[in-house]
Amino acid sequence: MSNAEQQLHYSTCTLCEAMCGIEVATKGRQILSIKGDKDNPFSQGYICPKASALKDLYDDPDRLKRPVKKVRLEGGESAWQEITWDEAFDLVANNLHSIQQAHGNNAVGVYLGNPNAHNMGSILFGPYFYRALKSHNRYSATSVDQLPHHIVSRRLFGHISQIPIPDIDHTQHFMIIGGNPLASNGSIMTVPNVKKRLKAIQKRGGKVVVIDPKRSETADISCEHHFIRPGSDVLLLLAMLHVLFEKQLHKMDAIMPYAEDIKEVENYVKAYSPQKVSEATGIPASHITQLVTDFCDADSAVCYGRMGASVQAFGTLTQYLIMLFNMLTGNLDKRGGMMFTQPAADVLPVSGKGSMGGFTSRVRGLPAFAGEYPVACLAEEILTPGEGQIKAMVIGAGNPVVTTPNAEQLDKAFSELDFMVAVDFYVTETSRHADVILPPVTALERDHYDIVFHNFAVRNFATYSEAVVETDEDQLTDWQIYLSLAERLDALNGKNTAHYAELWDKQPKGVVDDLLQAGLYGGKPGNTVESLAQGLSLEKLKAHPHGIDLGPLQPSLPNALFHEDKKIHLDFDYFMSDLGRVNARFFDAENQEESLVLIGRRHIKTNNSWLHNSPRMVKGNNRCTLQLHPDDGATHGIEDGDEVRVTSRVGQLSIEAEITDAIMPGVVSIPHGWGHNKKGIKLSVASQTPGVNTNILTDDLQVDELSGNAVLNGVPVKLEKVS
Repeated sequence: MSNAEQQLHYSTCTLCEAMCGIEVATKGRQILSIKGDKDNPFSQGYICPKASALKDLYDDPDRLKRPVKKVRLEGGESAWQEITWDEAFDLVANNLHSIQQAHGNNAVGVYLGNPNAHNMGSILFGPYFYRALKSHNRYSATSVDQLPHHIVSRRLFGHISQIPIPDIDHTQHFMIIGGNPLASNGSIMTVPNVKKRLKAIQKRGGKVVVIDPKRSETADISCEHHFIRPGSDVLLLLAMLHVLFEKQLHKMDAIMPYAEDIKEVENYVKAYSPQKVSEATGIPASHITQLVTDFCDADSAVCYGRMGASVQAFGTLTQYLIMLFNMLTGNLDKRGGMMFTQPAADVLPVSGKGSMGGFTSRVRGLPAFAGEYPVACLAEEILTPGEGQIKAMVIGAGNPVVTTPNAEQLDKAFSELDFMVAVDFYVTETSRHADVILPPVTALERDHYDIVFHNFAVRNFATYSEAVVETDEDQLTDWQIYLSLAERLDALNGKNTAHYAELWDKQPKGVVDDLLQAGLYGGKPGNTVESLAQGLSLEKLKAHPHGIDLGPLQPSLPNALFHEDKKIHLDFDYFMSDLGRVNARFFDAENQEESLVLIGRRHIKTNNSWLHNSPRMVKGNNRCTLQLHPDDGATHGIEDGDEVRVTSRVGQLSIEAEITDAIMPGVVSIPHGWGHNKKGIKLSVASQTPGVNTNILTDDLQVDELSGNAVLNGVPVKLEKVS
């Protein structure tokens, strides 16, 4: 192996949604370097600092490569013992089966973390395992993130994942509500080098406007930033829609053929003048009016709301109103506005549209959406006795003990399970509770096609990358793990398993090839695409390892609509029913108690809880601090660097204060994804810079009632300087 030649491989960074192309230099099975792929037509050589962490994950001595089971030692301690894959699969399948036989199918719960969305094997073959379990108790990171986007798209456009994307490269006015793409690299907007693209808007005479309780990195390079009280975005948007009608600025002609009832929006927003909402939002009425007139004066404009607009008490209504605003200003399905994508391997026509409201959670009655309950109710479903109580959990590439609300309660709940299996290559705050850990390979050790994020890309593009480094025969990918478990479970349940032979033979890459050839750019009859993209197939993508550009986003109504009538269903009865709750929250005198509220934040070098075991990602100044405004510091006698005790309804933590005028008065901020101080984790770097877990403070009983999405922003807290 020492005589191996250096080789260059072209792949995609999977650590966020941006799909940046990378050039990976290897020598044998050693990764020498990771650089931006200058010939990738989508990212054009750009990478952020995270890309180098792919090498760190691959090299990490803490990483598991083979299955382990927990064994009890004398004195009550436990240890991890390496076992074979066959032993591991049998142990897991037999335990899950026996628990379901004794307590019913719903006694096994599933939680899927966000890395699954970046993994074609998990996306395409994981469902065979989830279906084999036949459990309604499914949860994922969606309900601490983008669930409102999915509900809006399902109801308006007919499919959970038909989410229109800002056409950032052609817009003249970009309004960002509760988003920080300079830290996230875009989210539900796959956009490499977003900084360059935002600056390009300004270079061509356009405007970037940020509305956020924090003056973020994105706000720093914008033309205009407005502070807003967390959770009040819904009022701002109601007032913006009010101004559209009051000043007759709406442009409905293009959208009317698809949404004849859109003019009825006026009746719902009449009561919400800028003057009425100004105090609650913290934005002067004149500024609200100016936001609307500037937006409408632009040749093209787009309003985009992200995490801050989603993970709050009115997240679903807020995202709905954002979509209405884009529609009513004539900017849906318009170049430079909010546009649908035309992906090469389009999974939407062959996937479920997203079931709505079919069943509710056992304890609290929260709604299921697309076969999943909100994760805010997971702990109570484990801790509350009775028929349907969760007795075992499957954790797929997730760390909900760090990333979901009232984290300490969930930590306790997991400790009381009869059985847990985790598909993960680390012993994390969550997987330390497992009885068996099944470690998949890392991203550079498997083939990759972005099933999800090509659908959210700001430009149509396709790329396929083969595994960069070889693995041992006894290292498995996620899809091999899930398919092995599915086949065993079906066999234990007496089902025919003959079809698995075809799946093992086809593999996820075979499904991708089918999707490419059946897709818009494939070789099917009637394909009129004129370009390198014509006759697109897996073979053709392999022959173009840097990827193939498929052109800018195209107007696509009514074809983009999944409703049978090819109309946009505005569904006022569902969405606008939440206005009663809005009025009670903001305009009933008894609800106007003043308190500090907590919001989250992120940094470009950290992605949820994933990257804190990479030395180069965590080095430097302490990033896990409590940011608060100088006025709030003075009120509480807190100075920069002081230790502060922060208390919410459900928990308490101590953290270092960072005094800054980049956050609005009355608001404090703690980044999410930290808190690596649990006994039993095996994260040697993360343990040295543990930070604190902000989700000790977030409240599982606070949810967006339309969706059940967790409220991570706008959590009431109290501060006290630790003497």
